[in-house]
Amino acid sequence: MKISARNQIAGTIVAITPGAVNGSIKVDIGGGNIVTASITEEAIADLGLATGETVTVIIKASDVMIGK
Repeated sequence: MKISARNQIAGTIVAITPGAVNGSIKVDIGGGNIVTASITEEAIADLGLATGETVTVIIKASDVMIGK
């Protein structure tokens, strides 16, 4: 599948925390960095996500913020 988002990072799912509507997916992208995504439980099921799987984190946003 081709998509327009340029911010794509490969990683491995290290944790899935289910919720009532949305679940939390933690993806290890290397170098000790973990990206957390909040997606619907329906999407988790449709994609068949499981711990240990290789996935691509896709970041598409009109604003990027930096804090210190």
